Amino acid sequence: MNTMISEPFANVLKIICCTLQESEVIWAVTGSLGFVLQGMKLPVHDIDLQTDKAGAYQIEHCFADKIIRPVAFSSSNQLQSHFGELRINGIKVEIMGDLQKKLPNGEWEVPVDIRPIRQEVLFQALCVPVLSLAYEYEAYLKLGRMDKAERIRQYLNKHERIIK
Repeated sequence: MNTMISEPFANVLKIICCTLQESEVIWAVTGSLGFVLQGMKLPVHDIDLQTDKAGAYQIEHCFADKIIRPVAFSSSNQLQSHFGELRINGIKVEIMGDLQKKLPNGEWEVPVDIRPIRQEVLFQALCVPVLSLAYEYEAYLKLGRMDKAERIRQYLNKHERIIK
């Protein structure tokens, strides 16, 4: 087991994977848990799931008894998506559908299609979809979150997946 993923998070991840493999939702783990599943060493405080608009509402439906914040369109200065929050066994799970980042010119990028940037990692006999670290690096650069982008770049370079 990846020692950076505590047993409560591992158990919730298993619940999510087993539930969503029965659905047609195209989804992936993103954020710190996605990084840790790919080998980075970071603390994990919640579980972030990225999908498309329809997928966000389907995930909400699959976990209807776990809803803390119903999925609805939400916008901030840098991001907008169909956002919702679940609580599964005490763990916060955030859902983001059709995520868009604000571009430097002030316009919104087209919603992220996660299909070409998804990878699968093996975790406790489960195939878990995650967003590639190369994509995550570019996303954090666009958001101006240079510390996180640099940490990802250093990890990729150390493991011979070079990003300049």
